[in-house]
Amino acid sequence: MFIGLDLGTSGLKALLIDDAQRILGEATAPLSVSRPQEGWSEQAPADWIAAAEAVFDGLAGAHDLGGVAGIGLSGQMHGATLLDASDQVLRPAILWNDTRAHAEAAEMDADPVWRQVTGNIVFPGFTAPKLVWVQRNEPGVFDRVAKVLLPKDYLRLWLTGDHVAEMSDAAGTSWLDTGARDWSHDLLARTGLSRDHMPRLVEGSAVSGLLRGALATRWGLPANVVVAGGGGDNAASAIGAGVVTAGQAFVSLGTSGVLFAANDGYQPDAATAVHTFCHALPDTWHQMGVILAATDALNWYAGLLGSDAGALTGALGALQAPGKTRFLPYLGGERTPLNDAAVRGAFIGLEHSTDRAAATRAVLEGVTFAIRDCRDALAATGTQISTLLALGGGSRSDYWLRAIATALGTTVDVPVAGDFGGAFGAARLGMMAATGGGAELATAPEIARSIEPDTSLGQAFDDGHARYRAAQSAIRGLT
Repeated sequence: MFIGLDLGTSGLKALLIDDAQRILGEATAPLSVSRPQEGWSEQAPADWIAAAEAVFDGLAGAHDLGGVAGIGLSGQMHGATLLDASDQVLRPAILWNDTRAHAEAAEMDADPVWRQVTGNIVFPGFTAPKLVWVQRNEPGVFDRVAKVLLPKDYLRLWLTGDHVAEMSDAAGTSWLDTGARDWSHDLLARTGLSRDHMPRLVEGSAVSGLLRGALATRWGLPANVVVAGGGGDNAASAIGAGVVTAGQAFVSLGTSGVLFAANDGYQPDAATAVHTFCHALPDTWHQMGVILAATDALNWYAGLLGSDAGALTGALGALQAPGKTRFLPYLGGERTPLNDAAVRGAFIGLEHSTDRAAATRAVLEGVTFAIRDCRDALAATGTQISTLLALGGGSRSDYWLRAIATALGTTVDVPVAGDFGGAFGAARLGMMAATGGGAELATAPEIARSIEPDTSLGQAFDDGHARYRAAQSAIRGLT
C-alpha cells in the first residue's frame, strides 16, 4: 500500500491506495490561517504536525498499515518555514497568499537576472522576497535562520529527519535555476543566503528518506518505508490526473482557475506571466496559466442574486454565441497574463435585454476568455495542447465546458467521478519511489464523456474574445 499526504491551506488530506491504485481509505484534518495584519497570511508549522498525527490516527484506526511501502507528499507552494540550527521554528510560516513582500518582489523582478535564471516573474507570494522582507523587518529572526523549508518539506523533516525538497516545489521559490534543476548560488547570495540554507534536492519520484522508526512503530507501519520527493500541489495533481507528457493538459475550475500543461523541455517566457516550473518527474517541466477567480467569480455573482451557482448554470440550455454583455472576472486582481494586483472586475455592455440568463452566460464567458488568455500565453512559448482534462467543481457545468471547448477549439475530456487531486498524485509518487516506477504509473483516468467544440459558434467565440480583450484594456486604468 501507499500513502499520499496533501498539505493544503485549509486542511491536510491523507489517501491510502493499494498496488492497483484503488483508494482504500482517506482521512482529513482542518487547518486555519492567521491574518495578523492586512495582506499577511500565516500558519504555525506545529499545526501541520498535529494535523499529520490526526490523519495517521484516522488511517491506522481503520486500516492495518503493515503493508505500506511508500509515502508521497504534496503541498501548498511558496511558503517560507524558517528554522534555526536546532530545527526549531523561528516564526509562523509565511504562506503563498501573503502579499507583505510586494515591494521586495518588485525590486527583485526589476533586475533581469531573476527572470533569466528562474524563468519566472518574481511574484510577491514566492519564497525569496519573503526572506528579504524578514531580513529588513525582522533582522533578529533572519540572523538565526539556518534552513528555509517549504511547507510540505517541514512535514518531511518530521517524517524522516531529513532536510529535502523536490524540483516542482523548489521552482516556486525564485531561488531555483529551473532549467538546470538546481539551486542558484548567485540568486541565493543576492538575498543574503547560501546553499547551506537550502534543503537537498531530489526528483519528485525519487526516495528522499525513510520514515522514522518511532513513527512507524506508533502507527503500525513496517520498517524502512520510503518517503518520495513528492510535488507542489498542482504538479502532484497532474501526476494524479495523468498529465505527464508534452501535449497533455488539464483545466482546473476551482476557486481559482489553472491551465496546466506538461512539457518535455524547458521553454520559459516570464513576460507572459506564465509559471514555468519543473514537473514532479525527471527531465520534465510544466507551465501554468493562473487566473485568480474561476468558480469564485460565479459564486460571487450567485451570491449577488441570492441564488445557487448550480441552479444558474443548469438553467442555461444550449450553448449560445457571446452577447454584448461582457464580464471581466478580476475580483481580486489577475495573474496570467496581466500580472496586475490592482485591476478589478467589471460588467460592461449591460442593456435592457441583459436578463438573468444573459448575465450568467457573461460570467461564464468572462472566465472562459481568461482561460483562453492563459492558453494563448502558453502557446506563445511553443506549448501545444492536444488533450485537455476538466477538473474542479466548475467542471460539473456542461455549459461552461462547452464554452471552454469552443473558445479554445479543443476537445474537453471529463473523467469519471474520482479523486485526481494532490493526495492521489502524492500516493502515486510514493509508489514510484518504493517500486522504482515512473511516468507509466501516472495513467490518465477513465473518461466519462468528451465535449467537442461547437464549430458553428467558433467564430462567434473568437469575436467575443476580441471584445473581451478590448474591455480588458479599457478598464485597467479605471479600476
